[in-house]
Amino acid sequence: MSADPVIPDRAVFKASEVCEIAQIKPFVLRSWEAEFTDLGAPRASGGGRVYRRTDVERVLRIKALLFGEGLTLSGVRRRFEGEAAQSPEAASGDGQLVEELLGRDVRERVVSIKAGLQSILQLLERQGAVGAAAVSRPAAGASTPPSPPDVASLDAYPASAASRRSTSTRRATRRRASA
Repeated sequence: MSADPVIPDRAVFKASEVCEIAQIKPFVLRSWEAEFTDLGAPRASGGGRVYRRTDVERVLRIKALLFGEGLTLSGVRRRFEGEAAQSPEAASGDGQLVEELLGRDVRERVVSIKAGLQSILQLLERQGAVGAAAVSRPAAGASTPPSPPDVASLDAYPASAASRRSTSTRRATRRRASA
């Protein structure tokens, strides 16, 4: 086995970067994801999975245990479970990661964005681009439940593909009978 790989000083990595750092194939990483479900973050909308620095370190540890110590995947999982039971401080690292990824001033940025969006909405309302009926804002702190669907419009559509087929079959049969 070669020397310990160097992990770049970043918070998140793409799957291809993890494969390059660990010198493994993508299908191997995907199989390890299936075995260790907490490995990697869920897929971003429209993008691939992202991995935290701790995930990259864990991938390297899995590789070392599999190839260096000759454990199986279930053996590696049992080793991790045993280590997790012994060290409760591992759970507190996630809060620090979120703070590191998002920054310390997240609340201020969200409030600033919200104020900007509200000013855009007011500008559009003044210009008449957004009608009062199209924009229904709840009172401060209140939330409005979603409106129920228009039942009359739902009745116009059959309930399933099977009923659509039977309706079209009945129409075809009526056409043949009348011809």
